[in-house]
Amino acid sequence: MTLFLVVGLLLLSASPALANPACAVCTIAVGASLEIARSLGVDDSVVGVWAGAFLVMIGFWTIRWLDKKGWNFKGRDFWVLFLSVAMIGFMYISHLQYNPNVILIFYLDPFLFSTIVGALVMVYSSEFYQWMKAKNGGHAHFPFEKVVVPVVALALVSTYFYYYPLCQQANDLYNF
Repeated sequence: MTLFLVVGLLLLSASPALANPACAVCTIAVGASLEIARSLGVDDSVVGVWAGAFLVMIGFWTIRWLDKKGWNFKGRDFWVLFLSVAMIGFMYISHLQYNPNVILIFYLDPFLFSTIVGALVMVYSSEFYQWMKAKNGGHAHFPFEKVVVPVVALALVSTYFYYYPLCQQANDLYNF
């Protein structure tokens, strides 16, 4: 794992820095922190929020790469983001066991549910930043606002999932 991280950092430092909705340092930091969080015993629903955001950032990078190549087709952005988030399926093939539970009106695994929520929060918080920037004449309100808005939104969702777990014990639900 360390070797891949070092090689990744070297490859990223060799390329020119360009403005991007998902910066390279953020992507590497989230990817590395996922394994650390799980080893420290952080709940899977909290880790899933950040995994979903990580997969959306990979989708943003892919869209940007497709733009550079000039490859455009109908529904491209949706399908690229959908397929990048769908990569979470490989975690279930190799590392996780699918244990569905009732969550609100859904019958899903808590990690999968929180991954989808994290992906949606990342997409909508990025769109929210673009809306705020447009309302401010095309300028950010403060430095690094592009990073702060999604990170704060993801941190709020993670905090909610930490204090209000997605799956509680059956006897906890009936004790008021």
